[in-house]
Amino acid sequence: MTTGHAAKRAPKAKPGKILSTRYCVVVTSYSRARTGSRIIGALLGGKLAACIQVLPIRSFYTWKGSRARARENLMLIKARARDFERIERVILENHDYQIPEIISVRIERGFAGYLGWMREATA
Repeated sequence: MTTGHAAKRAPKAKPGKILSTRYCVVVTSYSRARTGSRIIGALLGGKLAACIQVLPIRSFYTWKGSRARARENLMLIKARARDFERIERVILENHDYQIPEIISVRIERGFAGYLGWMREATA
C-alpha cells in the first residue's frame, strides 16, 4: 500500500471498519536539517516508523526564565505504541537540543487500510 503522491493515482479507498489501535503519533521538533535527517534515517531504517511528516512551525516558549521564539520543524512520527521507548532513545541519541520535545499521542481509532499499512511498514 502506498501513501502520498502515489495514492492520488490509486483507486479511491472505500470506508472500512474503524479499528481501535495500538498505534501512536510521536511528536518532536528540531531546528537543524541535519538533526531531522539523522532522526528520520534512524527511525525508518530501524522500521520504528511507518511514516514521518515534517512541517515548518514557529515556536514561542519560556526557556530558563525568558521568553523565546524559534523557527523549527515539527516531526510527526506514525508508529506502534509499543516502540515508544526505542523511538525516544533514537531521538535522544540524534538530537542537538538539551531537552527535546518527545511526546506520544495514542491513535484511538483509524481507517483499517491505513492501520494495516502501518503494521506492515513497521514489521
